[in-house]
Amino acid sequence: MPFTRRALGALLLAAASPCTVRAQAPAWPSKPLKIVVPNAPGGTSDLLARMLSKPLQDALGVPVVVDNRAGAGGNLGAQAVAQSTDGHTVLLCDLGSLAIAPSVFNNLAYQPERDLQGVTLLASAPHLLVVHPSVPASTLPELVAFSRKAPVSVAIPGGGTPNHLATVQIAQASGLQWTPVPYRGGAPAVADTVGNSTQVVLNGMPATLPLVQTGKLKAIGVSRATRSPLLPQVPTLAEQGLKGFESGTWQGVTAPATLPREHVARLQAELVRIIRSPALRSQLVQAGLEVATTSPAETQAFIARERLRWAQVVQAAGGAVSGDRKSTRLNSSH
Repeated sequence: MPFTRRALGALLLAAASPCTVRAQAPAWPSKPLKIVVPNAPGGTSDLLARMLSKPLQDALGVPVVVDNRAGAGGNLGAQAVAQSTDGHTVLLCDLGSLAIAPSVFNNLAYQPERDLQGVTLLASAPHLLVVHPSVPASTLPELVAFSRKAPVSVAIPGGGTPNHLATVQIAQASGLQWTPVPYRGGAPAVADTVGNSTQVVLNGMPATLPLVQTGKLKAIGVSRATRSPLLPQVPTLAEQGLKGFESGTWQGVTAPATLPREHVARLQAELVRIIRSPALRSQLVQAGLEVATTSPAETQAFIARERLRWAQVVQAAGGAVSGDRKSTRLNSSH
């Protein structure tokens, strides 16, 4: 009988072992988490990533590193994340760029909807159309009139980006005549407009608002349905003749499609908790960002809807849009 009991105990222990092993699976994250921002430092995505990095580090218990990988309208950084296999690399970007890429760029080395999975939306912000203070225009009609008298250069924050396509739409709808100058992101495009190397730029409000408030740039219009409470004196572009026109950025996080769902769920929960915290929400509002969070499934559905919407915009723009940075152009003659 004693032998039987020992044998039974051994059998029970052996049967329990696999469960024990499964319960003690390695914790995630187990090493530093890398947030890839596919734009130059100083843009909206970069600012948001750096706001989130410290509280996310505290929540996850591992270092959180922001890695800027600019180029190809955000595709270099997105590709790096899509092809990552370390289980600790995610992408924070304007999700509109992911939705636009398949319609603009030929021979993408990755497919956003296949190789990346949604984690959460984080925030949204309108675009600001701004000019160098030396430009003798304070409204969109005045800018249109000026562009017909003298050469006007517009900085393009990345070919095939929402900024680019929205700029195309403004030019075509208003009759603006200008020369496009492509850049690798919003920050260098805005910097050159501040330096008067270019005269006009359309960029996200968070990265552009401080330069308007300090007088380094002059706001022509905001691309939202109603005026911004941060710039109540600046009319919307819709008010100035572009009926119904709205554009902006939708910042969010995606991860490689291979990242296990339980890890995605944990990351989503922490990001949502952090960005909804009163302290951070207050910072975002003052920067011109509105908090907007979603589940992983809702994030994926959002990207799919945006892909359809931007495909129609690209088709309507016709030859005015090119994903090749060397040939990025605007055709506002029609």
